[in-house]
Amino acid sequence: MKLLSWNVNGFRAVVRKGFYDFLNAEKPDILGIQEVKLHEEPEFPLELGYRVTWNPADRKGYSGTAVFSREKPLNVQRGIGSKKFDSEGRVQTLEFEKFFFVNAYFPNSQRGLTRLDFKLEFNNLFAKHVAGLSKPVVMCGDFNVAHEEIDIARPKDNTGNAGFTLDERGWMTEFLGKGWKDSFREKHPRKVQYSWWTY
Repeated sequence: MKLLSWNVNGFRAVVRKGFYDFLNAEKPDILGIQEVKLHEEPEFPLELGYRVTWNPADRKGYSGTAVFSREKPLNVQRGIGSKKFDSEGRVQTLEFEKFFFVNAYFPNSQRGLTRLDFKLEFNNLFAKHVAGLSKPVVMCGDFNVAHEEIDIARPKDNTGNAGFTLDERGWMTEFLGKGWKDSFREKHPRKVQYSWWTY
């Protein structure tokens, strides 16, 4: 089974840049995308062979998630049971026969850490949510954190910045300590590789 995750930073923009070609080439069984920046559910070409579960934010042009799956999920839950987070379209939980697929777009703690408390509250509710699921869980998404120094360029310069605070990194250490596995780090424990750069 092929499972993929991608922060697209705007669904309409990524469609213009060849999203459907990517989908046809990669043929994932499930694809979770984050930061769709849609206020409503767009039309999607059904001939591509995917069911799409949208979770747009209430606010236009902001946040939101979507899951593309070849198989119809048994059940879909949008959110984690908190209006202040769920209005931003940040979490989807799709139940399949043998597992849950959770797609998440974690808040950014922002410049000046103005949303750090908001993010840490979200993190804790998310951890409770996934811990309460009754089957094996595969989660994907943008956690908006660089956990260790090998996960970020210039760690000394970035210490204390959004996504690299001791609070955020500590939460991730605690989360992984509960038995969750970082699939990339399981395969590449010391590889220095980044998945995000500024423009």
